[in-house]
Amino acid sequence: MKKFFYLCSLLYAGNIAAQVPEDAIRMSWNAPSGTARAQAIGGAIGSLGGEITSLYANPAGLAFFKTSEFVISPGLSMYTGKSNFLGSDAKASGQNNFNLGTTGFVFGYNNPNSKWSNKAFSFAVNRTANFNGRNYYKGENNYSSFSEAYVEEFSQSGLPIDVFPLYSAPLSLGAKLANYTYLIDTLTVNGRTEIAGMPQRNAILNNTDARLMQEKDVRTTGGITELAFGFASNMDDKIYFGGSIGIPIIKYNRTTIFNESDLSGDNNNNFNFANYREDYAQSGVGINARLGMIFKPTEQLRAGLAIQTPTIYGLKERTTGSMSVDLENYLDIPGVVNANSDTIYTQNGQFIPEYRYDMYSPWKFMVSGSYVINGVEDVSQQKGFISADVEYVTYGSTRFVSVDANDNNDYYKGVNDAVKFAYKGAFNFRVGGEMKFNTFMARLGFAYYGKPYDDNQLKGNRMNLSGGLGYRNKGIFLDLTYVHSINKDIDFPYRLSDKDNIYAGLKNNIGNVLLTLGFKF
Repeated sequence: MKKFFYLCSLLYAGNIAAQVPEDAIRMSWNAPSGTARAQAIGGAIGSLGGEITSLYANPAGLAFFKTSEFVISPGLSMYTGKSNFLGSDAKASGQNNFNLGTTGFVFGYNNPNSKWSNKAFSFAVNRTANFNGRNYYKGENNYSSFSEAYVEEFSQSGLPIDVFPLYSAPLSLGAKLANYTYLIDTLTVNGRTEIAGMPQRNAILNNTDARLMQEKDVRTTGGITELAFGFASNMDDKIYFGGSIGIPIIKYNRTTIFNESDLSGDNNNNFNFANYREDYAQSGVGINARLGMIFKPTEQLRAGLAIQTPTIYGLKERTTGSMSVDLENYLDIPGVVNANSDTIYTQNGQFIPEYRYDMYSPWKFMVSGSYVINGVEDVSQQKGFISADVEYVTYGSTRFVSVDANDNNDYYKGVNDAVKFAYKGAFNFRVGGEMKFNTFMARLGFAYYGKPYDDNQLKGNRMNLSGGLGYRNKGIFLDLTYVHSINKDIDFPYRLSDKDNIYAGLKNNIGNVLLTLGFKF
């Protein structure tokens, strides 16, 4: 956990805008969708070829197409989650969402008289990240308070507690609301005045531990939908080359509700409860490129190499929220004190700020191999295959860049240093196979996405178990797949630089049903 002491100190390097290291992981640590066939074999299509989802993995696979086809891949995701926080278990209610796998066209052309016999162009759309979900956890904490994060931020800003005007102060929205509602205030101990959070004020004065019930509820929606264009060709049906350009469109919304309440039973300790709600919206568009090659020395064996450049995103985001605090008549303030974004900004004649910045996602490198059972040139006579991918993702290379000349670059440098320090490169593994029974096919697959965290104490991984059936006859094909995803991760309710940071363990189960309908022409 020492890494997160350093991480917190980096984040206080300058003006608090809105980006945090988790943004880097959210955009890149995911298992993209595909066609039902690709998902059924765990997404292990890097060297397989003849699959439109190759656009998003290894575009050289398009060069296997000798005809043209259209596919559409609707799907349904079913989400449940549970958590453990400070020894307490909790469950999040289930959610169902429509999803879209790879949908688009491949235009293939075959000229047996040319050394470059096959050429193919493809255009498709795919959901490369799904953000729909919910995490909920709660537990009793006698160690720290979320108000301490705002105390640290305010203290390190060097601002007086009665800073005015508050709307222009270089503080996060939460810190501004904490100041306005007196959740944080000055405290004099032994002749020294410092800033303290009200939940622990009496604990500091009496040298005791505060007993607090903490509860966090996070609901997220949106995803990354990527348009892709690709071209590929092969030489003598032995070496296949391809490239694609991707245009990901991101839309992400998150509502976070954090409750903290006093468990002491003391009705005169200047704190009863605090409730903070934050609504965060992010949107933008990016561009990336993929290059790939597949080598087929025999009809049975195939090997592939692929590289994906960082996605360059142009992003904008806005954070709004509200805070309610009951201080039990502290400073003769009766009842609950309420404040929201409008209190800080629009009531003072200001606009709620919108931040714009660029983000560079990680590099991705992939090697893959396939073995075709009864491998012959006539695809209809092949009996199946086994395929595997190994992918390496450089999570720690993610970078945020200011696009506003008025921004404090020290902040972005702090975030980038924190990303580099907290995250590392990780391997992803995918394996799958298919057996053909005349016009019917059966498929199984497995995928494992390694954790991006550099701290060994932080656990996280993603696993997909998949299976499906397929039918192909007279230029029409229909595939049905079920993918069961088991995602393990962690969540920090807040971060402090002067003590160990607590976190919740999260486990989400997602059932995905995907149907692909295709036509060859």
